Amino acid sequence: MGTVEPVTQPDNDTNAVATRASIDHTGRVVLVTGGAKGIGRGIAEQYLDAGATVIACGRNAVDDVPSTSRGTATFMTCDVRDPDAVGSMVDAIVARHGSLDVVINNAGGSPEADAATASPRFSEAIIRLNLIAPLIVATAANRVMQQQSSGGVIVNIASVSAQRPSPGTAAYGAAKAGLVSLTASLAVEWSPLVRLVAIVCGLIETEQSALHYGDADGVAAVASTIPLGRMGTPADVGDACTFASSPLASYMSGSTITLHGGGERPAFLGAASDHR
Repeated sequence: MGTVEPVTQPDNDTNAVATRASIDHTGRVVLVTGGAKGIGRGIAEQYLDAGATVIACGRNAVDDVPSTSRGTATFMTCDVRDPDAVGSMVDAIVARHGSLDVVINNAGGSPEADAATASPRFSEAIIRLNLIAPLIVATAANRVMQQQSSGGVIVNIASVSAQRPSPGTAAYGAAKAGLVSLTASLAVEWSPLVRLVAIVCGLIETEQSALHYGDADGVAAVASTIPLGRMGTPADVGDACTFASSPLASYMSGSTITLHGGGERPAFLGAASDHR
């Protein structure tokens, strides 16, 4: 399945060096939506390192595509909210590469907005991007995967906002909760050839972290609240994806992987006068 090699993780007091098992995805064709930046870029790079042929898509053209020592991704412009555009993209991938083996539904996100004042149009747009678009992509991929003897794997990138209150991004949290439910339902409908897995991400540090947490001190302060002492990285999410879509996870479908470094310390522990 692969080799085991040392990899340096972000510095903290308890885990400076870890060991990563390199899962081999050589010969597999992988589509990562929103794959040119942030979490999506990290996912794309992990698949490149695993030997896969990687296609990253995004709504706008980019000058800098994911690339590692083992390869460079192909970038395709596509609005994943548009069923016709998604269908054309999937057809083009299969025409060029002969198959579509793994899809990572990563594109999504939301600016902050108070639910009481957000317009219905805004809320609908957030739900469309974070729930309907993954369904559109998954449906187009399933059409192809059902015709492949090897089937395929669809991994939906969800969020801890699906599992806890999401003040300021209520529509986003609701959409991500729907994505987790969608994963379980489609895993039943599309079995046995197509597996689906949801990855519930906690706080992940990207180039846009400052927009959410402030400067470096703010990022460090937030990271200190996480039991493992650091935020996750895009590579951490990529590791979870490459595992979930590998033969090592061949009996995993309709499942949810929670990737949050231990979660959040319960608020009552800080508020209680005695919390021995």
